[in-house]
Amino acid sequence: MQSKTLIFGHRGYPKQFPENSLAGFRYALAHGIEGLEFDVHLTRDQVPMIMHDEKINRTTDDKGFIQDYSLSELRQVHLKNGESIPTLAEFLTLVGNSSVQLNLEFKTDQIQYPDIERIVFAMLKEMTLNKPVIFSSFHLPTLERCQQLAPNEIYCWLTKMNVPNPNQFLIDHHLAGLHLKHYQSDMTGTQRIWTVNRRGPAIKLFKQQVAGIFTDDFVQMMQIRDQTM
Repeated sequence: MQSKTLIFGHRGYPKQFPENSLAGFRYALAHGIEGLEFDVHLTRDQVPMIMHDEKINRTTDDKGFIQDYSLSELRQVHLKNGESIPTLAEFLTLVGNSSVQLNLEFKTDQIQYPDIERIVFAMLKEMTLNKPVIFSSFHLPTLERCQQLAPNEIYCWLTKMNVPNPNQFLIDHHLAGLHLKHYQSDMTGTQRIWTVNRRGPAIKLFKQQVAGIFTDDFVQMMQIRDQTM
């Protein structure tokens, strides 16, 4: 029997906390989150930071590209709850050896940060995590570089598009799965769907037994899944 659909907190718990904030991640971990999805960029001095956008304009009290700031400069910038933008190191320390499934998205579809893959893998190598990390990106060459550095990890391509012959695509690109905007009925391989925040679509996906969904409200989605399945 296939296991139940895994529910990932999309950027933590944006329903109640600033997205990609330590406060949101901390709450999610304390309240039984099954998976956490988060986004990684590099600062000017090559420190991995957790934020969705390439710019800090939308979610902080300052402006500009992450890649133009040093870590010390970014420490003067604040999220809407007053916290600093978290580093990947801080996030991994928070997660520790909890049973949560991590999904690290390389945010390289707009900016290809030099050496981001090597830097992230080196940091993860120093950690003792409970489960292997799922690595995803909209930028397929990023995943190809990752495979050269660490061929045995879990890689999934993110896309808004319908993927023709998706099962063959997985084989051709040595992927573990696809992270899709919409469910594909012609796919027998692993697919996870983003970003699911409404009850009706969620129930349908649970019945279709997708491997996972990404949601801004993991509490509600876990309740819906457990009540209906």
